[in-house]
Amino acid sequence: MKFVIKNGTLVLNGGEIKADLLVDGGKIAGIAPRIDENCKTFDASGKYVLPGLIDMHVHLREPGFEGKEDIQSGAAAAVKGGVTQLCCMPNTDPVCDNAVVVRYIKSRAEEVNLCKIHPVGAITKGEKGESLSDIGKMKAAGAVALSDDGKSVMNSYIMRLAMEYASDFGLKCLCHCEDVNLVDGGVVNESRNSTVSGLKGSPRAAEDIMIAREIALSESLGIPVHICHVSTYSGVEIIRSAKARGVKVTAETCPHYFTLTDDVTLTYDTFTKVNPPLREKRDVEEIIRGLFDGTIDCIATDHAPHSLKDKQTEYNLAAFGISGLETSLALGYTYLVKTGKLTLSRLMEKMSLNPAKILGLKGGELKEGAPADIVIADFGKPYKIDGSKFLSKGKNTPFNGFEVYGRAEYTFVDGDLKYKM
Repeated sequence: MKFVIKNGTLVLNGGEIKADLLVDGGKIAGIAPRIDENCKTFDASGKYVLPGLIDMHVHLREPGFEGKEDIQSGAAAAVKGGVTQLCCMPNTDPVCDNAVVVRYIKSRAEEVNLCKIHPVGAITKGEKGESLSDIGKMKAAGAVALSDDGKSVMNSYIMRLAMEYASDFGLKCLCHCEDVNLVDGGVVNESRNSTVSGLKGSPRAAEDIMIAREIALSESLGIPVHICHVSTYSGVEIIRSAKARGVKVTAETCPHYFTLTDDVTLTYDTFTKVNPPLREKRDVEEIIRGLFDGTIDCIATDHAPHSLKDKQTEYNLAAFGISGLETSLALGYTYLVKTGKLTLSRLMEKMSLNPAKILGLKGGELKEGAPADIVIADFGKPYKIDGSKFLSKGKNTPFNGFEVYGRAEYTFVDGDLKYKM
């Protein structure tokens, strides 16, 4: 499909320009002040033209938990949210710890044919933390990274071996940082609010200790490591200090960690239950500072869809997780760009370019020769988030009723239109 996007503001790596953009053969074929071609035209007057978002932390649930989400519904939610590539975590049933499951996910993604889906293989067999998965075979089948997300690899020797083997195959470990012994069944942040609510708290130290361990291993081995869903001010400080020493560490956070505090858990609304838990104002402020100064490289969703029966129960028994694919662009723009914390170009760096660089994926920016993974977005009209209208099976969002700015009107993947508002 050959077409021109005209009259839009293109968000490039480093700034914004008014220009037309030509797509031909699934690639960006030209960027110029004016492009006149005898082909289909999309008018982006008053709109922004963005690189497709790359969400490096998503739970698609298939195989095994299709009642919560499947590859079809998850991919539909992704393109509605402007996400053109995503990495799906391995805590499925069976666990994605072998080449067969990796190939199954890639095959289903090709059948669905909406966004690009990259499987993440489990670090350990069954995510049990006891023995390494078949790393080389998973890489050959198409895995782009390794993670036991949902769990930490508590055995430090096993984690060392994992980092060494992953590095040999050109893969990175994406680390869920949580000392389960310290968490000890906690369901919210350990704070004054947990005391008031009577809900068992999980201390920051449970996250920080494991962040520090992964960094220590990375530093001693000289092997890159990536820290998932950072939620604590102290975790940001640990990562900042490590980067200053030259440690090869990268990190991500999620929209709920720069928008919400644990005050919302006082409502006992189980849609606020997430792991790691929502923290305090100091944590939110430091997460934003970390995004601004580059300590935190990426914004991912940790999209964790659940059926309503998994959430409509008492807080202690409810499942952890927030459905985030359809709200990440709006929350990022509303809480970071409109407030002056980041430019729109820097936001796209966090949501597109850096994930591509960290995982070695093609795309992530608008430039000639790049894949035509493109979003035309409107940031001018406010609207209210309504989880009941999500394309994801997971309607579990704590942002119901929030007024936000920014949503995808068109999403193209390799030059093919996959979503139109």
